[in-house]
Amino acid sequence: MGETTPDRKVYALSGADALPFLQGLVTNDVLPLAKAPGIVWAALLTPQGKYLADFFVVNTGGALLLDIKDSLAETTVQRLSMYKLRADVQITPTELAVTRGLGPAPEAALPDPRHPALGWRAYGAAGSAPQIDWDAIRVAHVIPEGGIELIPNDSYILENGFERLNGVHFRKGCYVGQEVTARMKHKTELRKGLVRLGIDGAAPVGSEVTADGKPVGRLFTQAGGRALAHLRLDLAQGDLMAATASLRLE
Repeated sequence: MGETTPDRKVYALSGADALPFLQGLVTNDVLPLAKAPGIVWAALLTPQGKYLADFFVVNTGGALLLDIKDSLAETTVQRLSMYKLRADVQITPTELAVTRGLGPAPEAALPDPRHPALGWRAYGAAGSAPQIDWDAIRVAHVIPEGGIELIPNDSYILENGFERLNGVHFRKGCYVGQEVTARMKHKTELRKGLVRLGIDGAAPVGSEVTADGKPVGRLFTQAGGRALAHLRLDLAQGDLMAATASLRLE
């Protein structure tokens, strides 16, 4: 039995145009879901290439679903509806629970497409209360979370590991924000990015990170003596601090 993920909402996607509609909007290739059960992680961006929301598009074999963090759900569905125009697409809330776990997966569960360490996801009845330290897994593998490391109208997906985590497809054709994302992809090197640091102490999420007293980024999730931070990579050297916590590059 998996454990229920309480901060997710699940919507049913229906209509003949559902997948082609999403294909023209999101960062990843969702059309393979028309052929077989599967799960795709993708993001919706602004026309300027900034992150708005990330979610899973899921073909369970019996239904097409959108699995999204609850704090991002309402504004994302509103934006998708704004783009819908005359497309035959319906986005309907469901009572399905998101369960996830590690180890052997139950029937109909699907592997989390971002990283094997994140185990599996399933959709249906609620499972047990959360017990797994998912934040520690995210920090260990540098996996951002919507609303924490991924900040709407601010973050860029390539600075947050979307290519490494199978969240963007560079040959699928146009989508909102594609031009900016493609330009960033073809830069010789990104100057900013999400990294894992060692941490002694603790600091509030969003604390400024300094290097020898000069601002170089922001600190986010912390777990097990490690932390995620978004840093100006070429300047993150010397004595790294966030509030009273000392940091070290790993």
